[in-house]
Amino acid sequence: MRVVIAEDSALLRDGLAQLLQLRGIEVAAAVGDADVLLAAVAEHRPDVAVVDIRLPPTQTDEGIRAAVRLRKEHPGTGVLIFSQYVETTYATQLLGQPAGFGYLLKERVVDIGEFVDAMERVAGGGTALDPEVVAQLFGASRRATALDRLTPREREVLALMAEGRTNHAIATAFTVSERAVEKHIANIFSKLDLPPSETGHRRVLAVLRYLDAVS
Repeated sequence: MRVVIAEDSALLRDGLAQLLQLRGIEVAAAVGDADVLLAAVAEHRPDVAVVDIRLPPTQTDEGIRAAVRLRKEHPGTGVLIFSQYVETTYATQLLGQPAGFGYLLKERVVDIGEFVDAMERVAGGGTALDPEVVAQLFGASRRATALDRLTPREREVLALMAEGRTNHAIATAFTVSERAVEKHIANIFSKLDLPPSETGHRRVLAVLRYLDAVS
């Protein structure tokens, strides 16, 4: 199995490379940024690219964006995200083509054998997903699906609710009656599965759902 590693920490990068080589795995390249990763995969055509999410220069999402490119440009190369963080937006895109994809959290990998097993599954076209990653991706997908049930006008109403607008202010903004706004809000509550409750303020809960989904 041939592997390319992209990790900004030189200590972790070199240590992981040495551990894999001791197990007879060919480490074709161990790099520290996304551009060099893309070039290394194009040159070496590895079975698996092990990619950290946060790479130079901004240390935000360069790694996972590079992983999305790799999936499109080199579909024969498996991608294993190996990070401290769960990044739901790009990870959901990667899961759209599940064959040969993995996402592990560094703190939850207890030994190198577990890591190698995950790499082998990904190299063979399978998947290797940390349960915490699955939970967060499923939660993000579920929230987005709930908002997708809203009509464009209902989303606009909810956005104004999130700004703290009253029903009267929303009605004025859309040049409709307050009764029409109340009907939109009732539909929002229904579609977001927010029944009347003595313990929760539905308007606040709806706004929280909105802010959580668009953040």
